[in-house]
Amino acid sequence: MTKKPSAHSRHRKDLSDMPEWMKKKACPNRDKFFSGRRVLPRNLTGKDKLADMVDDTFLAYNSGRLRESCQLFVEKMLEPDVTIGMSLSGALTPAGLGVSSVVPLIKAGFVDWIVATGAILYHDLHFALNYPVRMGSFKMDDTELRDNDIVRVYDVLMGYSDCLMATDEILREILLRPEFQKEMGTGEMHYLLGRYAAEWERKAGLKDVSVLAAAYRAGVPCYTSSPGDSTIGMNVAGIELRGSKLRMNPSIDVNETTAFVLAAKRSGGKSGVVLWGGGSPKNFMLQTEPQIQEVLRIKEFGQDYFLQVTDARPDTGGLSGATPSEAVSWGKVDPDRLPDAVVCYTDTTIAMPILTHYALARHKPRKLRRLYDSRPAMVKALTREYFRHNKVKMMDGSNPRF
Repeated sequence: MTKKPSAHSRHRKDLSDMPEWMKKKACPNRDKFFSGRRVLPRNLTGKDKLADMVDDTFLAYNSGRLRESCQLFVEKMLEPDVTIGMSLSGALTPAGLGVSSVVPLIKAGFVDWIVATGAILYHDLHFALNYPVRMGSFKMDDTELRDNDIVRVYDVLMGYSDCLMATDEILREILLRPEFQKEMGTGEMHYLLGRYAAEWERKAGLKDVSVLAAAYRAGVPCYTSSPGDSTIGMNVAGIELRGSKLRMNPSIDVNETTAFVLAAKRSGGKSGVVLWGGGSPKNFMLQTEPQIQEVLRIKEFGQDYFLQVTDARPDTGGLSGATPSEAVSWGKVDPDRLPDAVVCYTDTTIAMPILTHYALARHKPRKLRRLYDSRPAMVKALTREYFRHNKVKMMDGSNPRF
């Protein structure tokens, strides 16, 4: 009977061809660690397609993480059963990223719900209203800009009176209309604003320039995690002094966004997040899982897919709670899904157009999920499961009936 070679001997094949120093070192796992693709990209020609460049030449460091982000998004997150939430932080719409990237992602069905800063959604209205936002320079004299009625967002310029103040005037007039005179979540408020934004686009002869208009048409709910922290919130507060009955209720937003994640899981599908930057929108999007597990006491395991682009660092607190491994400790990310988590440390203004182009080039559009239309049913299902898992009663002492 021939003796079967040991694992050690199988991993040390062709010893006669190895240098003497290698023969003395046992490397039983070398093949596992050295199984990656060889770093030997082709020469660039100037005629290369961007998606091919990502796959073929973004091989290491943060370009490697950007390649992994693009591939994770296209190959796994865009599967039909995955519900995708996207958080947006920073002055992205003034830089044109709403038009170039977010709107195409919405139209293609590549994002199902959004959490953004209020400022992002406010500045989006300038585009719907056809008020010009212009390229400038961060080296400009701000005192001189102020004297010339111009506002600077780093290297982007907007008119103070004929853009900002004009937008505010129209916004206040709309927020005083009958459909806004009630308590609502920011998802409903932005949906109603999106209807006006879509009409402004049409009247101006524009196409696909507004995130709110695109989200309205696609049924993609847009939330803001800090309703008072933007010019939209400031105008809501201002018209309240005039007797407006519009009240933004953050609890509605918390329950609706939590219901989206639970519904995705209960339908047999998956839930994924794409986080552009950090801040409050990131946390609001990720808190859906702790809300399910910790507050509502419903058994769940965390997000299935996690993709973040950030220039923050965890050791200063700027990325607290948001690296995938740290998020596991909060229940935000399923520990079994950590291989499907990528953090790319780079600038959103660089990464977002590249990922958007890659996704559109590599994946056909998905059917629109239209979560906005499903909010009541999903919140009802969330409420039903909450009472099923907890021995609680309504505030009036009654037992709920569903």
